[in-house]
Amino acid sequence: MASQRKEIVSKVSELTRQIVQFEGLELVDAEWKGALRGGLLRVYIDKPTGITHADCERVSRQLSAALDVEDLVPTSYTLEVSSPGLDRKLSQPADYRRFQGHKAKVRMRAALEGSRTVTGLIEGTTQESVSLRTANGEALEVPFADIELARLVVEV
Repeated sequence: MASQRKEIVSKVSELTRQIVQFEGLELVDAEWKGALRGGLLRVYIDKPTGITHADCERVSRQLSAALDVEDLVPTSYTLEVSSPGLDRKLSQPADYRRFQGHKAKVRMRAALEGSRTVTGLIEGTTQESVSLRTANGEALEVPFADIELARLVVEV
């Protein structure tokens, strides 16, 4: 069942990517929440100037119609198109480059220096890793392959 959800999300992501690129937007993430039947298919979109309600509505209408035609989801579901929010997920190296100079909270697959979670300023990236500077001034190189989840930290 988990593999079926993963396959659906993969196919929906590809379809969504085509739609949002045409609209000058980007696909940030797609996820399936809840049971396979009656679950929630959530798609996060963005653009450099920020997403509007009209952007979400437009993509939702187009994606809903395309999903009906392509019949990619073999069960009932609810579609939600949303902004990734201020604490957006960082999943691609390009995300880290785009938000260089911002603070991120990174959860790793295994502990690094005794902790699985590190918060720091994104200082730069290479093909394989991101450079973070922690609050105590420590510089860390975290390989992308070791990152389980990373999000921007909302600073007020």
